[in-house]
Amino acid sequence: MADIITPRTLSGFMELLPKDQVIFDKIRAVLEKTYSSYGFFPLDTPILEDSKILLAKAGGETEKQIYRFNKGDSDLSMRFDLTVPLAKYVAKNYSELTFPFKRYQIGKVYRGERAQKGRFREFYQADIDIIGDEKLNIVNDAEIPSIIYTIFTGLGIEDFVIRINNRKVLNGLYAILGLEEKAADIMRIIDKIDKIGRENVVAELAEIGITEDKVTTLLDLLLFKGSNEEVLANLEQFKGKNETFDLGFEEIQTVIKYIGVFGVPGDYYMIDLSIARGLDYYTGTVYETFIRKHPEYGSVCSGGRYDNLAEYYTKKSLPGVGISIGLTRLFYVLCENDFLNRSHENPVDVLVLPMTEDVTVAIDVAKQFRLAGISTQIYLEQGKFKKKMAYGNKLSIPFCVLLGEDEIAANKVTIKNMETGEQVTDTVENAIAVVKAKAEVTSKFVNM
Repeated sequence: MADIITPRTLSGFMELLPKDQVIFDKIRAVLEKTYSSYGFFPLDTPILEDSKILLAKAGGETEKQIYRFNKGDSDLSMRFDLTVPLAKYVAKNYSELTFPFKRYQIGKVYRGERAQKGRFREFYQADIDIIGDEKLNIVNDAEIPSIIYTIFTGLGIEDFVIRINNRKVLNGLYAILGLEEKAADIMRIIDKIDKIGRENVVAELAEIGITEDKVTTLLDLLLFKGSNEEVLANLEQFKGKNETFDLGFEEIQTVIKYIGVFGVPGDYYMIDLSIARGLDYYTGTVYETFIRKHPEYGSVCSGGRYDNLAEYYTKKSLPGVGISIGLTRLFYVLCENDFLNRSHENPVDVLVLPMTEDVTVAIDVAKQFRLAGISTQIYLEQGKFKKKMAYGNKLSIPFCVLLGEDEIAANKVTIKNMETGEQVTDTVENAIAVVKAKAEVTSKFVNM
């Protein structure tokens, strides 16, 4: 006899029990429904790509984390995000697409980084992007926060904030202060301020040669706290001093104006000039979304505007704006902090229990429930009644439909509410009505 291999899952790879998978799938369904309601089309790109295609823009730590291997003569890599495959897709299918092209994609990505709590090597991202042909109206940047707001409130999360900035504003400020050549380093350091604090940021800026007076001026600007109107008023003093700044200032004013028009309450978004989002990818508006009571989780939804999505694959200018939600990470944040209503997580509404050897009638009854839109399972195993009921209880199925000789003879069923213990014998049609009436009360998911 062969040796038994101990079953295990690789570190950093998620594998859920059925009850948790149901919750995960429902969260995913909320995202898909929201994305579709805003007119985004679904897209699914391959997990494996030609390494030359996938790594065209990769470098540094990103390239070190890529899962890359050879299969015959092919040099293959597993996608590390959903943006690069989108860039390839748009360049490849440019003539077949209608612009602005709005797509959403929810899929697994792979990064060989150190696995830790809330961070995985295989995880789901949920992305949306709006891609323009040569140009893309700045008002599109204001629609994105309304999508974030709809998703998070739809998941029952109320205590969050979308922080917004503009990279042109930052670059303009650096130029005005004579710090243009060190802009990338400055943004990289300031982007860590929530993690390492102001004192350490000051020290790191000094290490790269920023004078004390310029550090003070810069941090006083970027860390200024006030209403959106007050932040904009504080920036007014720099208008007319730099063309890039002026363009960014106009963009962020427009975005802030229209976010409210899109229906996002003022408490849910704010200008935060310390937000930078990476070194060189984003070129305009940037977003980061935080759960206020849990800043330790960092941004749970981020993104922004970029000038040219597919510059490595086509000479056409394809500007865009988008966001990415780390769905796997968000799932764990929601579960750990009990944001989810987990009391109705079973996908099965009814368990049909035949009490006779011939299960013909039970199969027909189950079909009737399913035709009425009710998820229904039949327990076909032989066994004692107690064992059959225990099966339904263990899976938290809310209703059991009992079919014995008496019910079959009367052309009725006995339906039992597993929560209250109440049961009644009636027609299949009336039993269906009982389940549907209960479903109207309990079908709302995660506090919606």
